[in-house]
Amino acid sequence: MNVNEGIRAKEVRLIDVNGEQLGVKSRQEALDIAENANLDLVLVAPNAKPPVARIMDYGKYRFEQQKKEKEQRKNQKTVQVKEVRLTPQIEDHDFNTKARNAQKFLKKGDKVKVSVRFRGRAITHKELGQQVLERFAEACNEYSTIETKPKMEGRNMFLMLAPINEK
Repeated sequence: MNVNEGIRAKEVRLIDVNGEQLGVKSRQEALDIAENANLDLVLVAPNAKPPVARIMDYGKYRFEQQKKEKEQRKNQKTVQVKEVRLTPQIEDHDFNTKARNAQKFLKKGDKVKVSVRFRGRAITHKELGQQVLERFAEACNEYSTIETKPKMEGRNMFLMLAPINEK
C-alpha cells in the first residue's frame, strides 16, 4: 500500500479522517493537509481515476488489520484425515472397536479414511472387503456421510467418511 511520499499520482481524490470528501487535490497539497493533522496520507484505491487517498493513522490501521487476521486464524479449524485399517476377515469385537474410534474422530470433526488391506490370496475375494466397508459406513452413518465410494488402489480398498456438519 502506498503511503505519504510513496504515492506517485499527481492528483488524488482526498477523503479526510471523518470520511468526508475534500475533492481532487494535488499530491503535495494532500500531503500538507495530512501533515498538518499529524496523520498519514494512504492510497486506498490506486486504480481509480483519479486515485483515492485517505487521511488516517497508518500505524493504527495496520495494527487493526493484523489483529483481524490473527482473530480469523484463531477461529479457523484444520480438518485432519484419520485412517482406520481393517481386514476382510475382521472379527466383530475388533470391528466394533475400530467403528467406535472412527465415530470419535468424526465427532471431533475429522475425516476418516477406512481402508481394507488384502493380503495374499484374499485379493481374489474383493466383495468381502466391499461388504466390510459398507458395514463400517453403516455403523458410522449417524455421524458421517460417505464422501467417496469404496474403490481399489493397489492391494487396498478404501472409502472416505466426512463428518456431518451441525450448523
